[in-house]
Amino acid sequence: MSNDEFKSRLRESHTFPRHVIAEIQRAADQGIYDIRGGGAKRHIPTFDDLLFLGSSISRYPLEGYRERCDTNVVLGTRYAKKPIELKIPITIAGMSFGALSAQAKESLGRGASIMGTSTTTGDGGMTPEERGQSKILVYQYLPSRYGMNPDDLRKADAIEVVAGQGAKPGGGGMLLGQKISDRVAEMRNLPKGIDQRSACRHPDWTGPDDLQIKIAELREITDWQVPIYVKVGATRTYYDTTLAVKAGADVVVVDGMQGGTAATQDVFIEHVGIPTLPATRLAVEALKDMGMHRKVQLIVSGGIRTGADVAKALALGADVASIGTAALIALGDNSPKYEKEYNKLGTSAGYYDDYQDGKDPSGISTQTPELSKNLDPKLGGRRIANYLNCLTLELQRLARACGHNHVHNLEPEDMVALTVEASAMAKVPLAGTSWIPGQGF
Repeated sequence: MSNDEFKSRLRESHTFPRHVIAEIQRAADQGIYDIRGGGAKRHIPTFDDLLFLGSSISRYPLEGYRERCDTNVVLGTRYAKKPIELKIPITIAGMSFGALSAQAKESLGRGASIMGTSTTTGDGGMTPEERGQSKILVYQYLPSRYGMNPDDLRKADAIEVVAGQGAKPGGGGMLLGQKISDRVAEMRNLPKGIDQRSACRHPDWTGPDDLQIKIAELREITDWQVPIYVKVGATRTYYDTTLAVKAGADVVVVDGMQGGTAATQDVFIEHVGIPTLPATRLAVEALKDMGMHRKVQLIVSGGIRTGADVAKALALGADVASIGTAALIALGDNSPKYEKEYNKLGTSAGYYDDYQDGKDPSGISTQTPELSKNLDPKLGGRRIANYLNCLTLELQRLARACGHNHVHNLEPEDMVALTVEASAMAKVPLAGTSWIPGQGF
């Protein structure tokens, strides 16, 4: 029997497939949990499990070449004196300087500005490059307080109070010492080259009531000028959304478990949180039950990749979808251009997720000057703008196909589900039926 014939007769265990065996062996060798970046790799229900019902006779579609389909959205209409006006309902999520290079942060700002949308600082503070190139910049206020100061708060166009992240709800972030350069150390007030772990909760909070106090403090610092967002990792989404609204948030951000991260425990990425699909529906239900839907805006993030993903999130009731990992891929992360360099790191283009090591050859998730030079911020900005434009065109195309002249007119009735799981999570009918699991026949 040949070696190929012998291997063809082997059966892989469902309980102990090769990647599980490899992880057990790694844990036994090293005695510590695995740390990596990226998002969840397991199969979970996503927006791919929903389909749109294009128009025919019962509803007429709109012609793309002569009938408008608007995409504008205003965020922060509840209390802010200066709400944010976006040209498209797609934003750039928070990713820190430290996790990303200064060139990457500048690129994101440039691309978002071209398309008339916002980008977000992430942990570690505000860089001059990012503020200088971002027409609309959201400042994240995180438990770590790294790089936080009132002057930068006042420079921001909105403030996002981060209570949780989709990749690691209930857990803090990590930044390994090799990425803590002189500049990162100075901004974060940390020793250079020493591993740091961000706090998992705000140091001055002991319960939900403290969020209301914190929002009031931030409004006083900014003279009630800018919107205050509250971001939560998708877990107990209905209740977290309700509490954020009661605390006075202008905007709620819900990040599903597909959301990426620069570094955290693999066990968090794969086993904590709920998918973006059900989290979106739960957040919308909470807003509707409070009579605050569209009065408090909803941003959803976590695994958003295409205009179809954006359209489905909006159809379920979100106001905006936010991208993170997809933006890095658009910049050039995991590009085949650097296949040889990825091979030297023991991986391959499309598989690289060791962002915590700071060795990214694309110059995106690194603080090494030689690698950072591989990313041209002007070219990176153009790539981000091109990607955002493509997402917007896809979104408009789908909205017109459903007969809508504004993308926010998309609704659950425009969709059906391909699986029982997606039907139950999104509360839209299973395709070809009028049945929604849990609601009878």
